[in-house]
Amino acid sequence: MTEYTLYELFKETFFLSLLLTSPVLILGMVIGVIVSIFQTATSIQEQSLTFIPKLLITGLAMIWLAPWMLTQLMQFAIKLLGQLQTFAR
Repeated sequence: MTEYTLYELFKETFFLSLLLTSPVLILGMVIGVIVSIFQTATSIQEQSLTFIPKLLITGLAMIWLAPWMLTQLMQFAIKLLGQLQTFAR
């Protein structure tokens, strides 16, 4: 395995991890900002008010995006296992 092959493998792995996690993280961040604006506008300082909506929306996003995430992971795994013989050299 050459250094370039290892670099490409790490690059693809890092890109895939960003691709899979960013929709859920961005959605959680947006919901957190919306709830914070609501809390500021209404002067409600309840800590659980930010946690529960983020938990629900993040869970629903994970369920909704699960087929796409699994497809991406399977394609990457198939590609990686297909190149396994080149890694052993």
